[in-house]
Amino acid sequence: MIVVGVDGSVAARAAVEWAAGDALRMRVPLRIVHAVDRAPYQIGRFPTPALPDALLREGRRILDEAVALVRERQPHVEVSTRDVEGTPAAVLREQAEDATEVVVGSRGLGGFAGALLGSVSMHVAGHVRCPVVVVRTQRQPVCGEIVAGVDDSADCLPALGYAFRQAALRGAKLRAVHAWQLPVHAFAPEIPYDMDEVRTAQHRLVAGAVESLRKEYPRVEVIEDTPAGHPVDALTAAGAQADLVVVGSHGRGAMGSALLGSVSRGVLHHARCAVAVVR
Repeated sequence: MIVVGVDGSVAARAAVEWAAGDALRMRVPLRIVHAVDRAPYQIGRFPTPALPDALLREGRRILDEAVALVRERQPHVEVSTRDVEGTPAAVLREQAEDATEVVVGSRGLGGFAGALLGSVSMHVAGHVRCPVVVVRTQRQPVCGEIVAGVDDSADCLPALGYAFRQAALRGAKLRAVHAWQLPVHAFAPEIPYDMDEVRTAQHRLVAGAVESLRKEYPRVEVIEDTPAGHPVDALTAAGAQADLVVVGSHGRGAMGSALLGSVSRGVLHHARCAVAVVR
């Protein structure tokens, strides 16, 4: 099952379209979730005993519009709705417990106009254990390419597997990106490097990471890309001509920012296409 969060925003509409497409390709049902947050209606020590009718009606309207969009775009997808009381981040975390994938918009109705990523999408990407796709508001033409970040840790393997599956389902190419930087020796700047040897080592790392998955997905065309530069810059640049960038997350730490890691957090903030974070 795929879970998608909605709040009536343009970003949420984009997330519903993405989620419906993935649900059709994966052949799984879609659950549309709206969080009914009573916090703005609480006044000091005098809590509201029941949810205001207007708030309930608005939630129903938002869910009905999302269902209508799914019926229009992907009429064969099985769809259900949930109107749950609570803060959006907490509700999505709870609803994601039995999900295959969670999809959210990059920004909801709150936040700053210039921010690409809202607090709810950042929180969900950092805490939910299944893959989380953060969808941008701007509609982009289909590029037919999925980008996946590759490094020398085991953290990237689940993300790489997810990227291969997305490429296979979409009939897209997979670009495996491993960005590398020469170490800086402040006290020994004269240390020489054999650049050909360095590049060969980076290509060997990427080839080793994708080898077993090539056999599992023989029809996926793989492009091995090893640019010199910072990983966030390299993945963001590759994402400019891609439908989706997939990054791994180490899943350690007690706070959302620590759970995500600097690369996944940086890509979420800067990539212009959809980004999937895979724990």
